[in-house]
Amino acid sequence: MLPHFMPSVAHKSTELPAAPGSLAELEDHLSTPPESVVNELARLDGDMVILGAGGKMGPALAHMAQRAFTAIGTNRKVIAVSRFSRSGVREQLENWGIATHRCDLLQRQETEKLPDAQLVVSMSGFKFGSATQPDYSWATNCLVPAHVCQRYRGSRVVAFSSGNVYGLTSIAGGGSVESDPLNPIGEYSMAALGRERIYEFCSRQWNIPTAILRLNYATELRYGVLVDLALQVLGNKKIDLTMGHVNVIWLRDANAMTLRAFAHARSPARIINLAGDEIIRVRDAADIFARHFSTSAVVSGSESDKAFLNNATNAYALLGSPEHSTQQMIDWTASWIARGGENADKPTHFQVLNGQY
Repeated sequence: MLPHFMPSVAHKSTELPAAPGSLAELEDHLSTPPESVVNELARLDGDMVILGAGGKMGPALAHMAQRAFTAIGTNRKVIAVSRFSRSGVREQLENWGIATHRCDLLQRQETEKLPDAQLVVSMSGFKFGSATQPDYSWATNCLVPAHVCQRYRGSRVVAFSSGNVYGLTSIAGGGSVESDPLNPIGEYSMAALGRERIYEFCSRQWNIPTAILRLNYATELRYGVLVDLALQVLGNKKIDLTMGHVNVIWLRDANAMTLRAFAHARSPARIINLAGDEIIRVRDAADIFARHFSTSAVVSGSESDKAFLNNATNAYALLGSPEHSTQQMIDWTASWIARGGENADKPTHFQVLNGQY
């Protein structure tokens, strides 16, 4: 089964839940663990360490895991590990009852001192700037996994990768599946594939149960592809249609699927696509945002017949299907931006076709 295409702007809207009205409501929504997550984690033992937890996805993931442990009624801990270069992130995590540990994962000596944990989420990586700092990109994406696996060779590992390792795929095909040949474009995509290969090697070498998640575009109200598009429309900025199609997944859904992936970690490592179940036509999404903002979308270029697209159908049978539709994500994003909600100022650069980030 292929992901279906997002309904066009002419499609009649259905009744949707109200968008979060404040940052506190958004944080609460994003970190609420579905019952399936609570049940899956209850069947596993041990604390959880989240490496690279100071990034865009990490805080909400750590909070969801902590709330799941609380719902289970256990004193198991979530430990968020990061260099914590973003102001206020460490304090926020600790306010939520999450233990924190400052660490530069490139330094093996520091990694060896990390707390014990039976469940490890590795979110570390380097994308933006890889075209100008390719050596740092390769080190971060390939050396860090070796450090992580040596430290946690007795644990279960869920490691993030990118759908970019597939390269561009035909729109008509519905997105790349896990068995497709890989064709990484640019330094970042090649280094991301290198990251996978290190996890695969370590999984075989030390019999580490591992799941590698090839993610295509998590989004929420402060950042993501839809936020980028909405801000372009609202600012009457020209939207390049060359990358004419994308697929995104709501952050809460992506994090829930991530936590459920522990139960499906294997040695050799298991590859799982993580993406939404709808393919979004950029032109249609821009028109919907324009309608919300009572303006017109300014577009240029013509749509390529290829894009970076993942087909995550196989994941839904293992990890559950996304609960939030494209329509809901777009409506919520428009509502949030229209009332001046907080923005992370972290563009996705999803329209890049040549892999130069």
